[in-house]
Amino acid sequence: MESWSVEQVCSWLRQRNLGELVPKFREEEVSGAALLALNDRMVQQLVKKIGHQAVLMDLINKYQQQKNRLASLACGCETASPKCPEVVSGKNLKSFFARYKMSQWTSSYALPDFPYDVKCTLAEKKCPDHSMRIRIIEFLQADMTKYLGGSLYPNSQQYNIVVNALLQAYPFLDEDGNGFLLWKRALKDRFKYVRRPIEDDEQVLRNKCKFGHRRGQTRKSSSAENKPDDIQVQVEEESVHLGGSAMDVHIKWLQQEYMKTQRNWKEVENRMNVTTEIRRKMISNKAPLKDILSLFPFLRCPYQLFREFQLLTHMDIYKKTVEILEIYSENILSLYVVRNNPINIMLQDNLKRHTEEDILKYMKMTAACLLLPVVFGDDSSLFAAVNEEVKAVTPVLEVKNPFNANSCEFALYIEREELTQLDDSTMALAALVASFHVFDIPCPKRIHRTLSFLESLVFEVRSPATLP
Repeated sequence: MESWSVEQVCSWLRQRNLGELVPKFREEEVSGAALLALNDRMVQQLVKKIGHQAVLMDLINKYQQQKNRLASLACGCETASPKCPEVVSGKNLKSFFARYKMSQWTSSYALPDFPYDVKCTLAEKKCPDHSMRIRIIEFLQADMTKYLGGSLYPNSQQYNIVVNALLQAYPFLDEDGNGFLLWKRALKDRFKYVRRPIEDDEQVLRNKCKFGHRRGQTRKSSSAENKPDDIQVQVEEESVHLGGSAMDVHIKWLQQEYMKTQRNWKEVENRMNVTTEIRRKMISNKAPLKDILSLFPFLRCPYQLFREFQLLTHMDIYKKTVEILEIYSENILSLYVVRNNPINIMLQDNLKRHTEEDILKYMKMTAACLLLPVVFGDDSSLFAAVNEEVKAVTPVLEVKNPFNANSCEFALYIEREELTQLDDSTMALAALVASFHVFDIPCPKRIHRTLSFLESLVFEVRSPATLP
């Protein structure tokens, strides 16, 4: 700190929410050396508000105390016994200091005194909502920066110490065993968000240069060149941070737009693009489905579900499903194994009542869809519940009156909760396959052969599965 310039001191003040003091410090040309030389009288002349005076003096005193402890430790190492020559070498001394500072963290770190509203939420022992998570992360980040003496680059072990302290104090935040990774990721993202706009801090600039960050750049997936032009994603760098205000704005907009009857679908696509990375992180970290859907409710819309699948796989699953049912429906219905199945019997009864070509085709494709697990000897209850209550936890279709054009209903269920309603069997089959990939849900063994057959056709593998 002694070698800091005036601008570095100003940056340090902003990081500690003392930005109001920057003009005065610039005017008085307070460098790092001058900052450490300030006494009570000087601080009173520089700073008008008593609260700011107290915070500033506390920060200066803590830095001086830390500096004195390290100096005394170094002095003790220099006068160490010749029996320990390795301690005296510069490299080992640096390593010793690092271990000493880490032991200080381990033994002394305590959670910050959270604001009243955060305390009330934590006292209820319920998982906080998105905005409250951000509040908790902001206070943890500010507290870690204080412990680090102003540095914005904690190491992995320091992140672990803080997150472990949080989860030990509030075990209900662990969220089915996945809480540690989620909170650690969010805390790291918060530090990135704080570092991004800083342009006058030597440590931040050095690391930005080292790791190739450039202001204003956008992140692209390494496979972006292979994606279709209409869904190519250019995720803004600022959008991937859970603690960032920009991310919060996007999510709130999506939540509010979802409640409208007339939606701006073009803007929905843009905002879903921007939030892709954080959404995929939540899903890969096994965040609860209800939390994902509360933040990104448009995943309940079939179109956005198919679009998310296309972002992941570069495949138009709805188009592929239409082709599959058109090609295979007649073959499926002609197989002996389905001849006496109740769905096929129901189909044959309804075919006699209609002559319109479109209705006949619609009913045959519906029957072919519902009979797929029967063809492969799989468990039909894990595929579709026809005129029955949904019992499966994994993605499954609910189908009511499948051959009645006026009252037929299709819906996709996950964890026994309705995700979305669907227009017909083609859309329903596409949504079922897409949901396993979009929400990263393992395929049950008792439905594996059916889904493998469909996926081999969707992904155009060289040797696709065939009908038995």
